[in-house]
Amino acid sequence: MKVKEVLSALEQFAPLPLQESWDNAGLQVGLTEAEVSGALLCLDVTEKVVDEAVQKGCNLIVSHHPLLFRGLKTISDLTDVQRTVRKAIRHDVCVISMHTNMDNARGGVNFKIAEKLGLTDVTFLNPKRVGDVECGSGVIGTLTEAMAADDFVLKVKQTFGVECAMTNELLRRPVSRVAICGGAGDFLLDDAVAAGVDAFITGEMHYHQYFGYEQRVQICVIGHYQSEQYTTEIFRDIIETRCPEVRTEIAETNTNPILYI
Repeated sequence: MKVKEVLSALEQFAPLPLQESWDNAGLQVGLTEAEVSGALLCLDVTEKVVDEAVQKGCNLIVSHHPLLFRGLKTISDLTDVQRTVRKAIRHDVCVISMHTNMDNARGGVNFKIAEKLGLTDVTFLNPKRVGDVECGSGVIGTLTEAMAADDFVLKVKQTFGVECAMTNELLRRPVSRVAICGGAGDFLLDDAVAAGVDAFITGEMHYHQYFGYEQRVQICVIGHYQSEQYTTEIFRDIIETRCPEVRTEIAETNTNPILYI
């Protein structure tokens, strides 16, 4: 099984045209004709992740966040990205990233978050079409049972292993309908409110956006890394289903740069 076959399988699930105009999903480093010895699945690509791939005999890394997000004019050892690119090339490790195309795809990042919370009737919050493909930003779903706001926040924290959730004033009505956008999803807050949800979950949000939503919607911000951590399970399922000959490993390296002290 070659890298190009794994790349094709991932792009069939989340076609590159679904990515945002500012993004850089797809092949990052390496030759697509290479035979795959194993695929390491991760959120971010760092030097330590490349080391883990080499240690585990994986010559392919599949990440959510692109390694090459902004263009490189130099490849030396001046930045962590440059060092990571050099190390990947030195060890013949290919890198593929599936970013906002996986965010916007049906069954992608936000659907996985909804699945982890056990939501039902999950649909796109802001649906659109790219060619013949249905896609969209964020999702809406329903809890199997309505619950008090503090119990809802606790459920979210437990589900995603969050040490500290940032919320606005606790809602004084039950939470049932929930909107989700993994990562930096504050741009969808007003769409979620307009859709009549009780709660909005995202990974990060600007300070001033918390104002004015008291008793309108329960905001629950859990951290960018935490919200998207299960994206590796999507990669694993795609590869195991469409490229069953390829061995997959979910990375053990924690690349979250934010510590809670």
